[in-house]
This record gives sequence, C-alpha cells and structure tokens, in this order.
Amino acid sequence: MPVRAALLASVVAAALAVAQPVRAQDSGDGFLFQRPSGSWSLHGGFAKPSAGSDLFSFTTTNLTVSRGDFSALDYGADLAFAITPRLDLVLDVSHSGMSKGSEFRNFVDNNQLPIQQTTSFQRTPVTLSARYYLTARGRQIGHYAWVPNRIVPYVGAGAGAMNYGFDQKGDWVDNTTLAVFPDTFHSSGWAPMAQLLAGVEWSMGPGWALRTEARYLTAGATPSSDFPGFHRIDLSGVNTNVGFFVRF
Repeated sequence: MPVRAALLASVVAAALAVAQPVRAQDSGDGFLFQRPSGSWSLHGGFAKPSAGSDLFSFTTTNLTVSRGDFSALDYGADLAFAITPRLDLVLDVSHSGMSKGSEFRNFVDNNQLPIQQTTSFQRTPVTLSARYYLTARGRQIGHYAWVPNRIVPYVGAGAGAMNYGFDQKGDWVDNTTLAVFPDTFHSSGWAPMAQLLAGVEWSMGPGWALRTEARYLTAGATPSSDFPGFHRIDLSGVNTNVGFFVRF
C-alpha cells in the first residue's frame, strides 16, 4: 500500500542521511571519537500473529486455512536517539503480510468442484519505544575515545499505531440457501497498539553491530461492515528479527 511504502521510505531516508558521520567518528583502531548519539538499522525476520479472534476462528473452521498460515516474513527499519548512556528513544516501522488460497472444508459446488477463495492479511506497525540497555554499551577512554562492548542485552516498551488490511476474495456459500456466489470482503484502517521487546546487540566494529530481537505486539480493531456479526480483528502477535545497525 502507498501508506506503508511512504512510511518505510521516510525512515530509511532519514537513516541514510545520518549515516555519513559514522565514517568521521571511526578511527579505524577499534574506537569512536565520542559516545554515539544514536543509530539507524534495517531488520528482517518472522511475524506470527495470534489470530485469536472470532473472524480468524470462522476462517480456520470453514476454510482450508490454519492459524499458522497467517504467519509471514517481516521487514523494517528504525531510527534511534540516545537519551542517556543506557536509554534510547526509537522510531520503528515494519511490515508483514500473507496471502493464502483455500477452499471450503465441507462444501463443493454443483459440479463437485472445490469452492475456492483467497485470504490476505497485512500489518504495518509504526511505534515509538524506549529501549533500555541492561549493561553499559561501551566505555570512555580519556576525553576522545569510546570503545563499544561486544555483547549488550536490552529490554524495552513502546506504543504507536498499526495499519492493517484483512481481505477475502472468491466464492462463498449462502448459509440459508446453500447457493454459491462470488464476493470480496475487505476491512482496513489504523488501530492503537503497544509492544514489549527484548534483544541482544553484538558489536562487529566501532561503528556498526548486529542485533537480534523479539517483540510482543498487542492490538485489535473493529471489522468493517463487510464482516457483520464479528466482534474484533485480532492484530496481536510475536515478531522476531535480525538486523544490522550503524552508530552515528
């Protein structure tokens, strides 16, 4: 979607704009000339939605879709600013999405052929989080040299908004007449969300490092009028990712 693409592009552009000062700070001898003021990163991983609400239950009960089918690859970028030596403020944008073809489990059409449809589910969280490091990220040597520690764990929490889309397109069965009809059902929008996170950073040099992270996201939305009778779309889930970041 254009909104998701624009959000990801804006974060990456901001990250690239601040990447150049890293070269000036990197002495080439395993230290920076000063404590970093922030970082930017790119990351990718796996998103596993909870898929716990009645709309997902209806889908998995009646169609050949399992809860695991809603899982998808996840990718994103973030921009962090150091508030204190152990605390960062982080703006993050990520995206995950899936599309799964299916058929009714208990019905076929008049020609004894499967009644087929496609279900798609997209999520794009935009969050502002606080990331707290459990140990010092590095040490100051004299007035001009800062040496990063090799391994640093952290925890964090944040809030924001999630853009989502849930779509089902294909052929369906009327519960009253058992007639088969084509239709498309769509629900999308923004929903408030919160998240908890934990991870570990491995410094590969004075200016850059690798990061692995796990997040628990909680969010939910009221479905559109295309889905009458359903109470909620569960947007919660667990994301895991690995990425690299550059200090500036």
